[in-house]
Amino acid sequence: MDINKFYNAAYNWILQVGPRLLIAILFFIVAQWIIRFIRNRLNKALVKRDMHNSLKPFLISLAAAILQILVMLVVLQILGLELTVFTAIVGGISVAAGLALSGTLQNFTSGILILLLKPYRVGDMIVTQGQEGLVKSIQIFHTIITTRDNKTVIIPNSKLSNDVIINLSMEGVRRLDIPLKLTYTSDLEAIKQRISGIATQLPGVVDSPAPTMGVTEILPDGYKVEVSVWLNADQYHEVKPALQEKLIRDLQASDTKLPGM
Repeated sequence: MDINKFYNAAYNWILQVGPRLLIAILFFIVAQWIIRFIRNRLNKALVKRDMHNSLKPFLISLAAAILQILVMLVVLQILGLELTVFTAIVGGISVAAGLALSGTLQNFTSGILILLLKPYRVGDMIVTQGQEGLVKSIQIFHTIITTRDNKTVIIPNSKLSNDVIINLSMEGVRRLDIPLKLTYTSDLEAIKQRISGIATQLPGVVDSPAPTMGVTEILPDGYKVEVSVWLNADQYHEVKPALQEKLIRDLQASDTKLPGM
């Protein structure tokens, strides 16, 4: 091969590609600076919006990844490379990945919606999918709850987004209804006053709404009443048995006759 022809070909290639390569490098460097700037601005914006900690890094990384892909496409375009084949390959991979990861993508999308819409938060007591438990963690793909008997339940987010969720903590207070059966010789008004006094002595019982008691059914040997007490939601399961036990003991100590006891 003629060395002069090689040098001439190399020289012509440099003249043709060199400016494009230089422009592509400069564009890439400037683009990286812009992406870092956008990441910082996005992070500050998410902090101001009180965004969930699990969602902030993900959104920032996702935005950066999309911008990097756009930068690479522009760089390839500047270099004059054919993008048709590249686009077809990426499209085929995307379709295959979408089919293979459809369930994962559903969980992922549902996780984003849960973190944004906040139907429940970490620390809330919820009932869903036949389980009642305390939300310990909300991840991108699943939610972890702990049941009262200390079982860890991992539920895919797609299941939660398509099911009814009962949030027992959202309102801050819960009502406890206690059914009692009294004889006709019982002093209803005195029992109301006694029960109200007992309830207000226990921690976790709120003052408003005040405890109430009403007759729900009349029977041949007595009548049924229902005591309604409002409790702090996060103390419900601790206060419930203590209040019921205290009511029974106090009524027995006051010689109130309870049928069957």
